[in-house]
Amino acid sequence: MTKFIAHSLKDLPSIADQLLTEAGEHRLYAFYGKMGAGKTTLINSILEVLGVEEGGSSPTFSLVNEYEGRLGEPIYHFDFYRVENLEEVYDIGYEDYFFSTNYCFIEWPERVEELLPEDVVKIKIRVEGDHREILLDVDN
Repeated sequence: MTKFIAHSLKDLPSIADQLLTEAGEHRLYAFYGKMGAGKTTLINSILEVLGVEEGGSSPTFSLVNEYEGRLGEPIYHFDFYRVENLEEVYDIGYEDYFFSTNYCFIEWPERVEELLPEDVVKIKIRVEGDHREILLDVDN
């Protein structure tokens, strides 16, 4: 497990770059943290590192947003906060996303834990006073 400390938003681009480097070839990321911990903000920093030009937003109502990376590749951002049952996730064809070779970033993975592959990269964000602790677990 690797720990990063974010004292301000200015720290996020560097942390985002380091997260991608540490995770290597992994493409599926699960972001854990309480409401307001900064999951969407961190994902937006990662999207910027990957060359996404349009700003990211949490796909709370649509479940998934698709962005275009630097090389034109699709990048997916999921938010499962409002998912009431797994049928909703089956209906969007989650397998096509989770098992693709494209980056997938998942907020509220607790709601779909049983669908996540074993090799998902887990990122936990904890609010600690005036900073955030970002814990990266690549080896689960």
